[in-house]
Amino acid sequence: MKDYLYAISDIHGEYELFKGLIDYFDPKEHQLVLIGDLNDRGPRTKESFLLGKELVEKHQAIYLRGNHEEYFLQFLNQPEDWFTSYVRNGGKETMESLLHKGATDEYSPTEIAMMIRSRYKELIEFLIERPLYFEWKNYIFVHAGVDLTKKDWHETSPHDFIWIRDAFHQGKNHTGKTIVFGHTITPMLHGDMETTDLWISDHKIGIDGGAVFGGSVHGVIFNEAGIVQDIEIQNMEGPWQPSF
Repeated sequence: MKDYLYAISDIHGEYELFKGLIDYFDPKEHQLVLIGDLNDRGPRTKESFLLGKELVEKHQAIYLRGNHEEYFLQFLNQPEDWFTSYVRNGGKETMESLLHKGATDEYSPTEIAMMIRSRYKELIEFLIERPLYFEWKNYIFVHAGVDLTKKDWHETSPHDFIWIRDAFHQGKNHTGKTIVFGHTITPMLHGDMETTDLWISDHKIGIDGGAVFGGSVHGVIFNEAGIVQDIEIQNMEGPWQPSF
């Protein structure tokens, strides 16, 4: 087990910001953990997905499933049922990154799903296999959070690992561990819709600075004692603008 862990969350297709954070990654020193949501909204999901996959395969990174990876897989399974909801949550950008600009206007949801399945078989199999949480020293890394009403947090439902919000943020952390998560942007957790700093409360650390909404990405280096370094990169391109 390495002495340091480097955690990144919620890239949302902002590939240049992702690369900026990876510049600080030292494979010899760091266990890398990607806390989900590499896709949707931002313009370069394809490159973000493929970089995430490469980091797992080359450097034994841990890539956790987020709710947007889940959205993508559900769309592929039931394209006609999920298309409208997925587009509203940033799926159009993912489909067009994987295929080509304008693809969502040219093809039906079923045709889009068939083309993605045909061209990205290995990537889809890889995404299906992503774990829901990762334990390291005195930490739990998870996309959204855990069910704090459970005697054993491991019994959290798969849905809650990737979707939970208020019940986790406001619940009492009796796990004995520090829980590091993304999913809910820190400007919302801070309550001012402005502050992109890490949110730290009750041994919970929120690291999603809301980059795709004009905020920032965080790369946080931990050791057994706590946070060693917080690398924050602001999104200077402005927030995602839905085009549906």
